[in-house]
Amino acid sequence: MSILIDENTRVLAQGLTGTQGRRDARFCLDYGTKIICGVTPGKGGEEVYGLPVYGTVAEAVAQHEIDASVIYAPPMRTKDAILEAIDAGVKLICALAEFVPRHDTVIVRAAAEKAGAVVVGCNTNGLISAGKSKLGAIGGDDPDEVFVPGRVGICSRSGGMSAELALALKRGGLGVSTCISMGGDVTPGTPMVRYVEMFDADPDTDAIVVFGEPGTSAEHEVADFLRAGKCSKPLVALLAGEFQENYPEGVSFGHVAAMIQSESDTVSAKRKMLEDAGAHVARSLGDIPKIIKKVS
Repeated sequence: MSILIDENTRVLAQGLTGTQGRRDARFCLDYGTKIICGVTPGKGGEEVYGLPVYGTVAEAVAQHEIDASVIYAPPMRTKDAILEAIDAGVKLICALAEFVPRHDTVIVRAAAEKAGAVVVGCNTNGLISAGKSKLGAIGGDDPDEVFVPGRVGICSRSGGMSAELALALKRGGLGVSTCISMGGDVTPGTPMVRYVEMFDADPDTDAIVVFGEPGTSAEHEVADFLRAGKCSKPLVALLAGEFQENYPEGVSFGHVAAMIQSESDTVSAKRKMLEDAGAHVARSLGDIPKIIKKVS
């Protein structure tokens, strides 16, 4: 009942020795995430929570079988950390840092696509397969309070809304297979439509929920996927940010990518586009479980 990660996923933490790395890793380990080791340049030979720390990703993968990496690196070092993981053959990478330069995110996206890797982020709080495993800060120290195991996949452009969507499902008597906070940058490591494709192919996901905002082509690509008849499962979309239509174009609110540069970037236009393509457009969090129960 998940995509990308489950209870067997073996995880490497790049930046495990730092403050955020230690904090998040503790919460992840307590949740059941199988963090195997860490990497921090210049700190090979140290230990954190009894886990070995290596100086490079290449050294770590030579000693351990690694499925995924979560990266706790500052913005200007995130690109190099991601590329190091890709070069070492890691196929799932979660990069948390905000303010990674757009030029760097474009390079990362191209490298990941060439290598057949999935990069969640940048500017994400992580991903979680409910009851099984999590990467990053998503769910905090008590994910069970919000993320109940179930059969609904979530992809959100907002980290905070990831939790709100999961909580709305819980209150409506539903649960989550996997919840992905895809990141709020203009060029994410993996586009929203790719996650929709993964959920559509997952036999243990019955419905898909996406959270959208103004700006970027993310929702347009999802609409194209629906119009092409490639999605076999009900997709519910909740979009926020209609207020931005009252402000001048070219101003971002919240996420850097939440910027209206043309009429097609507006929430109003995206809602109509998705609805015309076959999505079920919710107007509130409480509507989401009601719609899923009605159409499933």
